Amino acid sequence: MVATSHPLAAAAGLDVLKKGGNAIDAAVATAAALTVVEPTSNGIGGDAFAIVWKDGKLHGINGSGHSPAALTPEKIKAAGMDSIPLYGWPAINVPGVPATWAELSRKMGRLPLTESLAPAIFYAREGFAAAVTIVHAFGLAFHKHAKLSGQEFAPWLQTFCPDGRPPRAGELYKLPRHAYALEQIASTDARSFYEGELARKILDFSKKTGGFYSDDDLASFRPEWVEPIGVNYKGYDVWELPPNGQGIVVLIALNILKEFDFRDHDDPLTLHRQIEAIKMGFADAGRHVTDPRHASVPVRELLSEGHAAERRALISGRAQNFSEDDPYSGGTVYLCAADGEGNMVSYIQSNFTGFGSFVVVPETGIALNNRASGFSLDPKHPNVLAPRKRPYNTIIPGFLTKDGNPVGPFGVMGGYMQPQGHVQVVMNTVDFGMNPQEALDAPRWQWMGGMNVMVEPGFPFNSAQKLRRMGHLVTSALDPFEFGRGEIVWRSEEDTLVGATEPRVDGCVAAW
Repeated sequence: MVATSHPLAAAAGLDVLKKGGNAIDAAVATAAALTVVEPTSNGIGGDAFAIVWKDGKLHGINGSGHSPAALTPEKIKAAGMDSIPLYGWPAINVPGVPATWAELSRKMGRLPLTESLAPAIFYAREGFAAAVTIVHAFGLAFHKHAKLSGQEFAPWLQTFCPDGRPPRAGELYKLPRHAYALEQIASTDARSFYEGELARKILDFSKKTGGFYSDDDLASFRPEWVEPIGVNYKGYDVWELPPNGQGIVVLIALNILKEFDFRDHDDPLTLHRQIEAIKMGFADAGRHVTDPRHASVPVRELLSEGHAAERRALISGRAQNFSEDDPYSGGTVYLCAADGEGNMVSYIQSNFTGFGSFVVVPETGIALNNRASGFSLDPKHPNVLAPRKRPYNTIIPGFLTKDGNPVGPFGVMGGYMQPQGHVQVVMNTVDFGMNPQEALDAPRWQWMGGMNVMVEPGFPFNSAQKLRRMGHLVTSALDPFEFGRGEIVWRSEEDTLVGATEPRVDGCVAAW
């Protein structure tokens, strides 16, 4: 079974399973296809994380890239900027996606990358029908790009809008340059991207247009295998990856909430406590989450029973401002996969915001991320920019187990909506007894910073009114696009697979 946000990507994963691949091969195939059919939300030049259940245990891989050695706070400030911009070379880290595909395939897969990436290469070269939701996102990106100037931004238009406009809904859309890059990655187990032909194109363009990359920035990058972290929530173990990701926000919030008795999804007190716990989780993460290779992150203390009790005691009947952070959305794709041998994968990849930096390497289709914009320039902050450092990263895969056995992978993508979506989906499952599709369909809320809470279409009006009376500044969104996109694959008590997909986009569960 494969669940993701685009039917063609799910079909790519299923094709690989039918060819004898396992869930890991299917995840890589689906992820590669998503860079083609959803270029508005991810790309070859982004980051990736995964949690894999294999051989009776959980494994985690951190495929987020580090900053170039030459990118320093002093250079940013010398250019007259008081923060790292969203677009252009200062926002770009070393991409981790190709190396993560290769590492997963080599260590846990059964098929070579040439097999796993074949569907994505076919879609890119032969074309696919542009989906309505992708066309909508393309229009937003097109208008953002029109405001940018500089030679580093020109290849984006040539690559993704060769006719001088975004694709139209239903139009056959081809990405031949993207196909070339995927072929290079497939045939070299991604080494072309970091040391070979693609690397030379990336480095040449960087030098020509004021980038910060050096040969060693690319050649030295390796994904990192990590141990997932988790908390027990009412009999279920909820797993996330450790910092530099923000999965710890989910675990802090659930640790706070687990002592409350929740019975009604739409009860204003339930919603109020969820929102307050999420605020505290973000406040803790904002103070501590960074690259643990550069600064200590007190994971054990943040997930301790004592810390949860202290935080829980702060929740009153009124909304409070626990965090100065201003969360915002990004562009990400999520997928989950399972095979008949018991392997299961929770996988996520992203350029950060949409197309990322809007810097695209000519002739390659490689849209480079803007993840370095997640750094702070405050020298006293643990997340301060430093050479070869990974910033606070928003993308998080989730996984659920019970009594040491896998229930399955889940995720809700969408910038800082992701921890909020994870908490709501877990509680929908555990507290409110919803099946996977109900858990995704249920109307969502999103904390937007300060006292601001946005609710999506379909959210109960009476509940929103009562939240406002409790001090929350509630607004109603007209579009569900900002509330994340989720996927779930659970293994049932009968040892069959149950999948659910996001109703807010073109989601699909493909099974065989």
